[in-house]
Amino acid sequence: MPDPRLTLARDGIAARSLEGIVPAARYIDTSMRQTVVPSAALRRAPSPDAEQLDQVLFGELFEVLDEAEGWAFGQAKRDGYVGYVEASALGQVSAAPTHRVRALRSYGFSAPSIKAKPTGLYSMNAMLAAEGQEGRFIKTAGGWFVAEHLFGIDKAETDYVAVAEQFVGTPYLWGGRESLGLDCSGLVQQAFYASGRTCPRDSDQQAGMGEAIETPARGDLVFWRGHVAMMINEADIIHANSWHMAVAIEPLAAAIARISRLGGGEPTAFRRP
Repeated sequence: MPDPRLTLARDGIAARSLEGIVPAARYIDTSMRQTVVPSAALRRAPSPDAEQLDQVLFGELFEVLDEAEGWAFGQAKRDGYVGYVEASALGQVSAAPTHRVRALRSYGFSAPSIKAKPTGLYSMNAMLAAEGQEGRFIKTAGGWFVAEHLFGIDKAETDYVAVAEQFVGTPYLWGGRESLGLDCSGLVQQAFYASGRTCPRDSDQQAGMGEAIETPARGDLVFWRGHVAMMINEADIIHANSWHMAVAIEPLAAAIARISRLGGGEPTAFRRP
């Protein structure tokens, strides 16, 4: 059976593209939307109190299967995750992105000036379409951004570990993947996205990337049941974790001992992505 986290179907309805693949009473056409707020929660159920499973960032596409009572049920096109997003966070698809946010986070402004009113705080990997430029400011639908905080869509970082290290101290947030809060797999995903690489959302999905290894080195991933960390050298890891409630760097040996003591077991795999 297809992974329900990645399958655009629920309650007897499914996307028409899944006809003959996923059983459903009815197959319907979907509509594509685009995230028009800095970030929005993707939730398990249509309620602001429901569990956050993922997030969509500004400019990312969201394929809507059904919409009711202010909530859109659909699929985040960047990582394939399915869930509910508040309909007000989604708008019509506009121009294709030309840039993405390169800085950990960056303000958009209402005018090409650092003294102008901020339009929002946008996280790394938010997608932007340039509409013009004035001096060092690039105009987009999200506001005017300092050009130094952006990267052309065809450019990428060369060291995803260095990207992950920028998040040290960021609060831990279940289902988060933005610079104001993220979880273990969200940290890995953001670092890979900034480096021009695709990456699934959850740690068990990420455990399928690359190849198994025995002796980890910088850039390799360490997996436990329901958790992932990244090696920054042969002895230390960086990970978003609920023990520190933040992105932290610590010795791998210390993390193994603590996680085992708390009932999380030993590492299940070392992977070189």
